[in-house]
Amino acid sequence: MNLKSLLARPFAGYINKQIARSRENAVADQERILKELLAVLRNTEFGKEHHAADIAQIQEFRQAVPIRDYEALKPYIQRIKDGKHNVLWKGRPIYFAKTSGTTSGTKYIPITKDSIPNHINTARNALLSYMSETGNYAFAGGKMIFLSGSPVLERVGDVPTGRLSGIVNHHVPKYLRTNQLPSYETNCIEDWETKLDKIVAETILQNMTLISGIPPWMQMYFDRLIEKSGKPVGELFPNLSVLVQGGVNFEPYKSKLFASVGRPVDTIELFPASEGFFAYQDSQQHEGLLLNTNSGIYFEFVPAAEIFNEHPTRLSLSEVKLGEQYALIINSNAGLWSYNIGDTIRFVSLNPYRIVVTGRTKHFISAFGEHVIGEEVEAAMLQACQRHNASVVEFTVAPYIATGEGKSYHEWFVEFEKHPDNKAAFVQDLDNALRQKNVYYDDLIAGNILQPLQLQQLQPQGFVQYMKSIGKLGGQNKVPRLSNDRKLADGLMTFVQ
Repeated sequence: MNLKSLLARPFAGYINKQIARSRENAVADQERILKELLAVLRNTEFGKEHHAADIAQIQEFRQAVPIRDYEALKPYIQRIKDGKHNVLWKGRPIYFAKTSGTTSGTKYIPITKDSIPNHINTARNALLSYMSETGNYAFAGGKMIFLSGSPVLERVGDVPTGRLSGIVNHHVPKYLRTNQLPSYETNCIEDWETKLDKIVAETILQNMTLISGIPPWMQMYFDRLIEKSGKPVGELFPNLSVLVQGGVNFEPYKSKLFASVGRPVDTIELFPASEGFFAYQDSQQHEGLLLNTNSGIYFEFVPAAEIFNEHPTRLSLSEVKLGEQYALIINSNAGLWSYNIGDTIRFVSLNPYRIVVTGRTKHFISAFGEHVIGEEVEAAMLQACQRHNASVVEFTVAPYIATGEGKSYHEWFVEFEKHPDNKAAFVQDLDNALRQKNVYYDDLIAGNILQPLQLQQLQPQGFVQYMKSIGKLGGQNKVPRLSNDRKLADGLMTFVQ
């Protein structure tokens, strides 16, 4: 065990004690953070416009500050771009995290001096929690790869601006810099396929112990390694012991990633976004991600069915229940107030507060009143694949609304890694699995309003080619699991086998 691995042991123990205290004091920490946020809010332009000086309690805050999305926040972002101070938070942001919005075009999310530790320290805490629980400190001495966006920053309104993963790259602790791959020069390459070839060249002969990234792009990296070497990834990297992943549900990608490695490895799941680092896997033994209740963010929870209501129910942490679907609302020291991040979650534990991410508030199918969410289609696909010994590279689902004769249906676009022997039986079992998960969908099928789902099989690399065709290949870009319209589905038709 080298020096870094040895030093990691006491540091992991120290941080793990802090995390344990946060788990025990989650509600009290949330109440304290709310008071701290409100004290700053009173001296901002946003706060003065919303009469923050008169706000003392959470109910007063909710009456004064309605839930908003990025579109409603844009005028304040523009003021920051125009050079104004103390708009959403004290001073000016130190960065804008640039991200693609589904309805708002490019979004510029502020990151402040006070909020940057949330992004950096939470990633650190996830790794140290893993070390403390498993006793695996050895990986700290090997090479680690972070498949991320370019760290090159532009200036927008004189604020350094770039992808979140690129911004975070500038804050990797010095003690990890010598472990980090790929090189800065390679990370700056914008074209994903060119960048991937360079990453493979730089890492294929290294002692890789940890690999981090969004699962579909991690898989592309593994595919290139295998293509280049003719060996499983686990043989190339015999000391590889940890995969760190987030951004999408890991389950649909897990079996193929492990097959590419050639053996199971430990995984650490994260829940980061440009707006904040919300949760992370703190245990290999328990389901769910530990909600980040002591890191500058005050959380609210709206029952998912109410999120588009004019006056939805808004709950604090102490009021949530197990098993309910909630839209996640944040108030943060980045200056985001009553902000709907667009994700839905479900609590799987209240002591401590652990969640699973179940989908997107805007990524669902309810063209016929069924409100099918991501968690349901992913569970149905996993069940069908297990029954038919099949596996998929990627899939997405959209409604097909019949305008002439025939009935409407859900259309699934699937790229198989391992095909089912009997496709018709697979489709039937997939449809039945979704009917079991969603009673409204079941009623529509049973009532002969919808016909059973139809499956379109994409050609090999179909999703990669589609993402390339729209300029969103690699980095932090993801294929939406669900759409309530035909835009994505129509684009994929070119790549149907």
